[in-house]
Amino acid sequence: MTIPQLPLTLTPGQAVDALAAVLLKGLDPEECPARSNIPVPAGELLLMPAADTAYAGVKIAGVVPANAVRGLPRITGSYLLLDGPTLQPLALLDGIELTSLRTPAVTALALRQLAVPEAAHLVLFGSGPQAYAHLDALLAIRPLTRVTVVGRSAEPVAALVAYARGLGLDAVAGEAGAVAGADLVVCCTTAREPLFDGTLVPDHAVVAAVGSHEPTAREVDAALVDRAALYVEARSVALREAGDLLIPGVAGSRLANLSELVNGKAVVPTDRPRFFKSVGMAWQDLAVAAAQYESDTFA
Repeated sequence: MTIPQLPLTLTPGQAVDALAAVLLKGLDPEECPARSNIPVPAGELLLMPAADTAYAGVKIAGVVPANAVRGLPRITGSYLLLDGPTLQPLALLDGIELTSLRTPAVTALALRQLAVPEAAHLVLFGSGPQAYAHLDALLAIRPLTRVTVVGRSAEPVAALVAYARGLGLDAVAGEAGAVAGADLVVCCTTAREPLFDGTLVPDHAVVAAVGSHEPTAREVDAALVDRAALYVEARSVALREAGDLLIPGVAGSRLANLSELVNGKAVVPTDRPRFFKSVGMAWQDLAVAAAQYESDTFA
């Protein structure tokens, strides 16, 4: 049996809408299967299964830190989409492309609910593929005019700045202190220690951190976490994997999940920063893969 390879052609906005749709239909992230993290000699294998009545699927992803010096992607993988009732294979999707689309779509969905309507200045930490993808996704949900890129290496930062300028944005390279003038702060890095001083973030701003799913790594400090309203994909997953919250000792009672946010059940204050921490969940891959399959099948 030959399983067709399905290219990803959804726009960032369509991916955001696909995620919102499954949450509005009643998906409970707290009940979704857990990701399996398996140490291997090269790094880590991630197995991410998910299912609903119409579709099932599993992503097999590899995280290989040493690939950077080889000129290869840090994250590898494939996604197998199955028919829900019969579990017959329907399509294969590139795991890197799927992750690159769904991760910023999750961030954009959360920030669509959390950001002030006039949010225009994005401070973006990181200059890798996820930074580019997050910029594209955020432009789909907010009328950005300014981007400040903060990164460790001048050449990749300059390339992202040039890309942003090509999109018509006022883009510059900057330092961590730029968060003091931000409306949106997004962290897409491999950092294991906080990237900026959380006391500098304005009360009206929203911060999102997506770079880590390890309990011992974080991109934001306790100062931000202590003063912010906190949002996650699922409390059960965040309290197992999100070092940004585990290291400061955050209680689960402080966390609202993405379903509650999308369905209007979560409080969204405007007198303090809002912080969204994402670690990635399998239902997100399934939602986007199914939307792509239906887009191709029923076009």
